[in-house]
Amino acid sequence: MSPADKALAPLPEIPRKRYFAIGEVSELCDVKPHVLRYWEQEFPQLKPVKRRGNRRYYQQDDVLMVRRIRSLLYEQGFTIGGARQRLRDMARSGAANDAPQIASAQAQAAERQHEIKALRDELESLLRLLPD
Repeated sequence: MSPADKALAPLPEIPRKRYFAIGEVSELCDVKPHVLRYWEQEFPQLKPVKRRGNRRYYQQDDVLMVRRIRSLLYEQGFTIGGARQRLRDMARSGAANDAPQIASAQAQAAERQHEIKALRDELESLLRLLPD
């Protein structure tokens, strides 16, 4: 599976729990733990609760924020600064719940990926027609 295919893979449903460990959030959002720790420094909206031993515990809102950040960076192509500004703008306008926009961007990205795969398949079939 290519990185582009992985970015388009549907994310698992978020279980109804109060707290999630960093490893759980990593799996739910398809983002490595070190990336989550980096995003905590870059995005002030992402503030997991820290308990004994400096262990991070994310809540539902944190998991949704991680998914929103992931979508902005990986699917919509924003830079970190651009994503940070976009989140600020959404908070100001009260449009923090941009699920329809995320779904639309995911659908567009999936369609592009499908077109690329079709082109790749067509090129491979043309290559098979050429003599070795």
